Amino acid sequence: MRAVIFDLDGTLCDSAPDLQAAANRLLAGLGKAPLSLDMVRGFIGNGVPKLVERVMLASGIAFSPERHGDLTREFARIYGTDPVAGTVLYPGVRQVLDGLRSEGRAMGVCTNKVHHITMQVLRGLEIDGYFGSVIGGDSLPVHKPDPAMMRACIGELGGTDVIYVGDSEVDAATALAAGIPFALFSGGYRKSPVEKIPHDALFDDFSQLPDILGKI
Repeated sequence: MRAVIFDLDGTLCDSAPDLQAAANRLLAGLGKAPLSLDMVRGFIGNGVPKLVERVMLASGIAFSPERHGDLTREFARIYGTDPVAGTVLYPGVRQVLDGLRSEGRAMGVCTNKVHHITMQVLRGLEIDGYFGSVIGGDSLPVHKPDPAMMRACIGELGGTDVIYVGDSEVDAATALAAGIPFALFSGGYRKSPVEKIPHDALFDDFSQLPDILGKI
C-alpha cells in the first residue's frame, strides 16, 4: 500500500507558541526570565526531555539528572493541560490530508512528542481520524532518528511504498536510516539551510505536496 508518514511539530502544525508558553510557565515558577518564541522554536525536534535540557541551559539552571527529570515532568504536566491553545495547522494541511485520503493513501505520524500529548494535539486540531498509525517519542525505547520508530509506523500501516514528510535535520536522518524517500517542508523548525539537509524533494507550501508525492 502507498503510504505517507508525517512528522508533527513544524510539519503538520506550528506548536511553538504552546511549547514556549509551557516553558515560560515553568521558568516563572523558578523565578527565571521568559524565553523568546524564536529561541524556544530552536529547541524543538528532539522531544521534551531535550527541549527542557536546552531551556535549562539557556536559563542558567544547573543540570543534574534528578533536576532535569523533575523539570521534564513538570513541563509535561504544564504543557499537557492544553497543548493546542495556540497551535495551528499550517495552511493547506487539511486539504492535502483530504486529498490523500480520497486517493486511498495510508497515512501515519512519527514524532518525538510523547504519544498521549501527540493524540491530544491531533484531536484538538481535528485531524486524528486521518492516521492509521501514530508513533510517539515514548512508543518505543528509542527516538528519531533511530529508524525503529519509522519501521514500527510502516508496519502498522502495512505500507510498502512509503514517503516521509518532515521539516528538520532529525527527520532527514530518520528517513535516511529507514531507507525511504524524504520530502522536506522548509517552513518548519530546521536549524540548517535546506541545502545542508538531505532530501528527495523540497516544498514551502502544502499545495505543492500532492505533485511531489506523485513524482517521488
